[in-house]
Amino acid sequence: MSDTPCPASAPDPAPAPELFTWEFATDPYPAYAWLREHAPVHRTTLPSGVEAWLVTRYADARQALADQRLSKNPAHHDEPTHAKGKTGIPGERKAELMTHLLNIDPPDHTRLRRLVSKAFTPRRVAAFAPRVQELTDRLIDGFAGRGEADLIHEFAFPLPIYAICDLLGVPPEDQDDFRDWAGMMIRHGGGPRGGVARSVKKMRGYLLELIHRKRGDLGDDLISGLIRASDHGEHLTENEAAAMAFILLFAGFETTVNLIGNGVYALLRNPEQREGLQSSLAAGETGLLETGVEELLRYDGPVEMATWRFAREPLAIGGQEIAAGDAVLVVLAAADRDPERFDGPDVLDLSRRDNQHLGYGHGIHYCLGAPLARLEGQTAIATLLTRLPDLRLAGDPADLRWRGGLIMRGLRTLPVAFDPRP
Repeated sequence: MSDTPCPASAPDPAPAPELFTWEFATDPYPAYAWLREHAPVHRTTLPSGVEAWLVTRYADARQALADQRLSKNPAHHDEPTHAKGKTGIPGERKAELMTHLLNIDPPDHTRLRRLVSKAFTPRRVAAFAPRVQELTDRLIDGFAGRGEADLIHEFAFPLPIYAICDLLGVPPEDQDDFRDWAGMMIRHGGGPRGGVARSVKKMRGYLLELIHRKRGDLGDDLISGLIRASDHGEHLTENEAAAMAFILLFAGFETTVNLIGNGVYALLRNPEQREGLQSSLAAGETGLLETGVEELLRYDGPVEMATWRFAREPLAIGGQEIAAGDAVLVVLAAADRDPERFDGPDVLDLSRRDNQHLGYGHGIHYCLGAPLARLEGQTAIATLLTRLPDLRLAGDPADLRWRGGLIMRGLRTLPVAFDPRP
């Protein structure tokens, strides 16, 4: 027997974390760290029963988001019968609202995106800034005198709803209906059974009716712009117009609800960062606000996973072979905490530079409404911290609950307290 000591064997890695539990929803980041290290492209069964690959490293995520071998069209999904219709927005298939930007590839995607992109130019978003400020102040006026509020239901949720309704051209008298339908859509199982599908169907019916009404009275809004484009030979069908308006509403409000809610919560949990931002705002500076909102998007962003992709053909991601027809979910929340890309990724640093986060995606499906969401996020956070400087959590953070669902990440409620102000 040799007297040479044997090298110590490497310790076994910790067991794989359980995904998609309530504990995971509260803080998914430790699980994502494990996946990045041990199974960066990981096949799992989702709560819906659909099997998908989770991509968690930044470099792999960025590659996958831009890889056109990964289709957005559910027709490329090799799904079993029991999984039919479980890979998109609930109710959109039955409501015939599938032909929107999140479900199509070039050349149709290129054509439709070109039409809608005119509504989100920097000039048009800048012109909308006074309206966003007006909505922000009006909502804060509604609770400032009470000394307490639920920032999700009273502020983060209605602000982007009313803003996107204005952009779409929904008349003021109809906007509360939209607020009700949208509220049902973001509950993700927290409402009555079938409630989301019914809300989607009602929204489609309303949008078709609104398109008919606007044909005789075109304005400067987005739906009127879609109608004009269709009438000038762009061949936008009525269903495409309704689906486009629907996805702009859906994608244009929930991301901003979560940006404001998650962002304010992160600031309240990191008082030094929050106080630095307040001091910067009091001095009339905007630089820290701008980098700060980008950091909030990276640190605990509104979109946990990019919307569905399906392999058109066999391919490899991060050395893992993906079969044709497989579903792929790029985990933005995991990629944006990758230590290979970000120094101190689990630390909130509002002054962080070189912050090329993936919070709004990458490639041809980069979020069209990102300039508007940034405007709303910056306006909402700056106004809250300026008008309610002693804003604080009301209650134990352990009592907060995060909404279920796969794609988005957001709080159900955010109770706060502050000194009442007239």
